[in-house]
Amino acid sequence: MVMSIPVLRGGQERASRDSRMLHDVNGDPLAEVHEAPALLAELTVKAMRQAPPMPLQERLAVLAEAGRLFAEAPLGGQTPQEYCRVQALASGVPVAVARQTLARTRDDSALLGEVVGRQSPAGAGRTARWVRRGCVLGVVAPSNHPATHGAWLQAVAMGYRVAVRPGARDPFTPLRLVRALLEAGLDPHAAALLPGSHSAADRLVRAADLALVYGGEDTVARLRGDGRVLVRGPGRSKILLDGPYDEETLDHLVAEIASDGGVRCTNTTAVLTSGDHQALAEALAERLARLPVHPVTDDRAVLPVRPRKEAEGLRAAVGRAAQGAPDLTARHYPEGPLTPAGPDSVALRPAVVPVDRSDHPALRTELPFPCVWVAPWHPSEGVGPLTDSLALTLLTDRASLVDEALESPTVRTVLHGRVEGWWKDPYLPHDGYLGQFLKEARGFAAA
Repeated sequence: MVMSIPVLRGGQERASRDSRMLHDVNGDPLAEVHEAPALLAELTVKAMRQAPPMPLQERLAVLAEAGRLFAEAPLGGQTPQEYCRVQALASGVPVAVARQTLARTRDDSALLGEVVGRQSPAGAGRTARWVRRGCVLGVVAPSNHPATHGAWLQAVAMGYRVAVRPGARDPFTPLRLVRALLEAGLDPHAAALLPGSHSAADRLVRAADLALVYGGEDTVARLRGDGRVLVRGPGRSKILLDGPYDEETLDHLVAEIASDGGVRCTNTTAVLTSGDHQALAEALAERLARLPVHPVTDDRAVLPVRPRKEAEGLRAAVGRAAQGAPDLTARHYPEGPLTPAGPDSVALRPAVVPVDRSDHPALRTELPFPCVWVAPWHPSEGVGPLTDSLALTLLTDRASLVDEALESPTVRTVLHGRVEGWWKDPYLPHDGYLGQFLKEARGFAAA
């Protein structure tokens, strides 16, 4: 049965004259998505400004209960299990990722008071106040991973009203979250879901006080320099392997490259090494090629699944970026790198491409499946080739290199050693603290 994704504003779910059909990875109709006209985004933000403020402790109680409902309760007639199934079918991300997101959202929502509290600067107190920069946050959300929506829950904890324009392939996660918030007692005008076109998304960004926008290179370039907009684009996360490796190190590299289907911006895009980069690439190719292929809704699925035509385009992008460098996994796939995983869908099997220098342009290419570039690195190069990284893992004993990475403005998270599951830590900044963008310190003195 085809689902209906409504426009949700003012606590009311409504149909729209404008709608589109969302198909699953096999090309079958999955949901009719009702789209909010661009003008409605502006009207929604105007109404949200009138929502009464909710005291901090009440907000935190609502968020904790909403996290529990998101993970455990039927919402809008949809069980948590059915949510996971349709989210996987639409996004192409293994169903286990949605299941993990249920538990992660429940647990993180109960901690939001402490999470946002830690983002306050030490000086905020007697002579300063840490206050919101605005009232309404517009969010242009992605579809790559359901846990990305945890960011705007932090904004709710800080007292923002939040309007979300969902990603094209995953309206299910933010709809379930908004329903959970309303069920938990959030004011009806404090959260909205506004599926819509790119023009509607642009109108939402202009209308809101501040905006959090996820997108690719074009989006980053278009919005760069706008102080009202926080843009989260490609991660280009990297690992430096400075020295020999063992089986445990290879296990860690494979996990960082391929966990959650390799679709996170924190998954590793490039590995640089002071050792034999060709041998390392061969070892990674052998390991990654073992990852099994299953339908996206199978509990055993570990690889992303997409319609064949789209997957062929992604594979072609690997060849263009490689500029003649070989994909070492090719010989492990006698039937080809795109393996059927449904009636009209294929699994994107990993790619491992060694390149000949640390400044090869391929190292800037990030794709939504386990695709890793392996390059040589020499200590004399320092941190230079490792910059422009959302996350940088340093497997090295060189303390000076760690210090240099921490000082680099384009390295957002530094991990020294094999830090397991670091990206699940709710206290670790994703791309700096969100509070740095949503709040500011204002001087305060009283007689």
